[in-house]
Amino acid sequence: MTPPPGWYRDPSAPHQERWWDGTAWTEHRRTPEATGYGPVAGHAQAPRPEQQAPRPHAPPPQGLPPQGPHPQAYQAHQAWSGRPDAVPPAGGGGSGAGGGRAKAVALTAAAAVLVAAVVAGVVALGGDDGGGAGAQAPPATAGTADPAPVSDPPSSSPGTPAPSADAPAVVEDQLNGVTFPLPDGWERPRHVAEDDVMMTTDGTYKCPADGSVCRHGLVVSRTVTAKAESAPEALAREDIEDAADDAYDRDLIGNKPFGGIESHEEVASGPVAVAGRAGYYVRWRVRTAEGPGGYVQSMVFPSTVGTESPILVRYVFDAGEDGPPMSDMDTITKGIRPVGDADTGGGVGSGIGPTD
Repeated sequence: MTPPPGWYRDPSAPHQERWWDGTAWTEHRRTPEATGYGPVAGHAQAPRPEQQAPRPHAPPPQGLPPQGPHPQAYQAHQAWSGRPDAVPPAGGGGSGAGGGRAKAVALTAAAAVLVAAVVAGVVALGGDDGGGAGAQAPPATAGTADPAPVSDPPSSSPGTPAPSADAPAVVEDQLNGVTFPLPDGWERPRHVAEDDVMMTTDGTYKCPADGSVCRHGLVVSRTVTAKAESAPEALAREDIEDAADDAYDRDLIGNKPFGGIESHEEVASGPVAVAGRAGYYVRWRVRTAEGPGGYVQSMVFPSTVGTESPILVRYVFDAGEDGPPMSDMDTITKGIRPVGDADTGGGVGSGIGPTD
């Protein structure tokens, strides 16, 4: 006979009580409030309003476990029918011996359920080696009473402040310990073979002589090594011809993108203050067989780090309306700073020379 509605030991969790609605188990559970394993003698206490059991429904098909979120319920069902009639409720007005038998039966049934659940769990775990889909226990899902996981959003490290939107764009030369400002129309190097290029103008164009890829402007920074001379003026004058040849005569693979250099002239030279150090610059106007040619400048100044080895900065600006403005050469020179020092500047003497 089917037991009446009431609180009974949960077959899937013997340490709790579960509401039986007369036909099937509901999802309402509670911690036992009395020493007995059935409802209070004489009546079945209904769930509190917040635990109100749903309307009765048809019992589960023969051989299927009671519905519930816990996979252990299925394993326990294999060893016990899951109906509360296996644990008879305490009858009203029964003798003390009858209540003791009910408790004994309930304890025995609860122990059997617990052992069956443990055995089924071991069998399920051991069956993983077989690789069969049926050997794996279904994944446990969180019940309605389980608290939802809380995940705090990641916070940025307090030691790494976000860059200001108003901060000027700079490019850092870590080897030589200086930074360069990045004027409008310039960008960090992309798809450039030389590893000492600090910046280039936006975009590329087809070189006038051989159809290869050219840029209207670039800035190079490198350390001067293996030189007997260390004076900035001597080093700048020694480098300017090589700088012109690399920019407008032959490229790295021996081609002549501009058809070669036809002539050059010195248009400016003199002392210059760079990153708080005294340097020197030389600027040439170069004319090529094809195309408008351009301007090349070699500038040398002592490094602000290490052994203070001289730093060589080369500027290559195409001439003509497509080339960058010559004022960018002065802007970049004045904006060179030691790494970590935003106040030290320079540029004295860097504005000398024609701009056309």
